[in-house]
Amino acid sequence: MSDLYSGTNLFDELDRLQREVGALFSGVPSSLRSSRVGAFPQINIGTTDDSIEIVAFAPGVDVAGLDVAIEKGLLTISGERKPAQTDTGEGIRTYAQERFTGTFRRAIELPQNADPDKVQARYINGCLSISVGKRESSKPKSITVQ
Repeated sequence: MSDLYSGTNLFDELDRLQREVGALFSGVPSSLRSSRVGAFPQINIGTTDDSIEIVAFAPGVDVAGLDVAIEKGLLTISGERKPAQTDTGEGIRTYAQERFTGTFRRAIELPQNADPDKVQARYINGCLSISVGKRESSKPKSITVQ
């Protein structure tokens, strides 16, 4: 018998090691394109037959300070969220702060069939909804068989 085997189940030890390594790297993106943990604003991305739909959750942001742009296939959302009025009172010592304040910028890579000339954006109740149309050439077409 080898000195490495000490009477414990080797597979249990490997499972324990795998859990510890997994816990060590939890929260680390699995690729460079993964969004960072705690990125602001949080986004949802979906698609329909006619458009790509993006919703950015940005409560407390002044709509006049929002900037949405498309350049070279990247949609960028940038702006600033200022501190809430209650945060600036005299004599208040902050022990914890989970609400993000400051400038932000998010970049989203759009698919090749996105049409940068067909973009609509609206901000309602803290949600920035962006609709990017798809190119006509990428839409499904029905062909009649003769």
